Amino acid sequence: MAGPLPVGDPAPADGRLPHDLPLDPSTDFGVYLHVPFCRVRCGYCDFNTYTSGELRGARQDEYADVLLQEVGLAREVLGEAAGSRPASTVFFGGGTPTLLPAGDLARMLTGVRDAFGIAPGAEVTVEANPDTVTQEVADELADAGVTRMSVGMQSAVPRVLAALDRTHTPSNVRTAVEAGRAAGLDVSVDLIYGAPGETLDDWRASLDAALELDPDHLSAYALIVEDGTKLARQIRRGEAPAPDDDLQADMYALADAALGDAGYDWYEVSNWSRGEAHRSRHNLAYWTGADWWGFGPGAHSHVAGLRWWNVKHPAAYAQRLAAQESPAAGRERPDEESRTLERVLLRSRIREGLAIDDLDAGARSAVAGLIADGLVVPAAALKGRIVLTLRGRLLADAVVRALTA
Repeated sequence: MAGPLPVGDPAPADGRLPHDLPLDPSTDFGVYLHVPFCRVRCGYCDFNTYTSGELRGARQDEYADVLLQEVGLAREVLGEAAGSRPASTVFFGGGTPTLLPAGDLARMLTGVRDAFGIAPGAEVTVEANPDTVTQEVADELADAGVTRMSVGMQSAVPRVLAALDRTHTPSNVRTAVEAGRAAGLDVSVDLIYGAPGETLDDWRASLDAALELDPDHLSAYALIVEDGTKLARQIRRGEAPAPDDDLQADMYALADAALGDAGYDWYEVSNWSRGEAHRSRHNLAYWTGADWWGFGPGAHSHVAGLRWWNVKHPAAYAQRLAAQESPAAGRERPDEESRTLERVLLRSRIREGLAIDDLDAGARSAVAGLIADGLVVPAAALKGRIVLTLRGRLLADAVVRALTA
C-alpha cells in the first residue's frame, strides 16, 4: 500500500468546491478512474493497491457501483458546470483495472459520459496486466469506447520478472498486445529497468522484445526503491542489491537510442511514441497543469488550482459514499512558490520544454550554465525554451534545482 496521504486542509463532507474557484471551460478536463485491486503485490510497488486479503470487507464485484456514486456526487457538486466541459481524456489506472469484468469498466465509462460528457475524439485508456487480457475483453472494451490499452510488460526476461514479483509470462504480453490491436486500440507497453540482478544485456533483450511487438507507444521507467515496500526491506537486509545509478543511466541511453532508431520520438523523459498522434494525452494533461478529477480510493484531483485527495482504503471509501459523504480526505491550494516549482519540474521534462519567460530573473541567469554543461539544447534556448538534451534528461533533477535555487 502507498505511503501516507498529504497533509492539507479538511475537505467538506458534501464535497463542495470553493465558491470563488475560477473554473475555466477552455482548460482541458480529464477523468482518472482508480481500480485498486491486484492479484499479488509486486515487491517494488508503492501504489494504492490491495490484494483480496487486504480488502477488509470491500468487494470487487460491488466496486463499479461504489465508484459511480462518487461520479454522481461530482455531477451534483459541479451542477450546470458539469456539462460545459466534456472529458477530453479518461484513464483507468490501478492496480489492475482489467481484474474487473470489462462490463464493469464499460459501466464506469458510461457513468462518466452521463455526468460530464466525453468529447469527440477523446482518448480513453485502460491499464492492463497481460494475464487478464483476452480478445473478448479487448473487443468489449473497444465497443464501450476505450481507445487505448497500456500493457504492463516490465521485462521480457523471466528472471527479471521474478525479481519484480511479476506473475505474467512474456508470451502473455504478446497475446495482450495482439488482442488490443485486433480490437482497433492504440497499444502502449510499459517497461521497468534496473531490477535486482538485471544486466545491460537483459535490458537490451527486453527492448528488442518490446520493439518486435510494434506498439504505438512505450514507457520506460527506472526502478525506484520506495520506503515500506518488500523490495526496500530486501535491500536493507542485504537480500537484493540496490539499483546502480550508473547502470540505470546506461540503460536509459540504450533505450533512447534503440527507440529512436526504431522511429519512436521521446516526448517526456520516460515516454516515447510513434509521432504526436500516439502520445498519452492524459499524462500530458498532468505534465502541463490541466484539470482532472480523480475517482476512487486514494485518487487525487486538480481543478482550477485546487487539489484534493480521497481516503485510501476501499472500505473507508465505500463507507463515506454509503453515508452520502464525499470521500475526500483533504485538500489544498498551493501557493505561487509551490506552483512555480511544480511547473518547472513537470514542463522541463516534456519535449516542448519550459518557456524561459516563465522563469524569474535568477533562474533565467542559470540557463547559460545549463547550456555550457550540455544539459539544455542551445537552439531551443535561443528560441526561448528549456528543452533537455539526453544528458539533461539523465540529470533532470539537477536542471530543476538550478532553475529553482
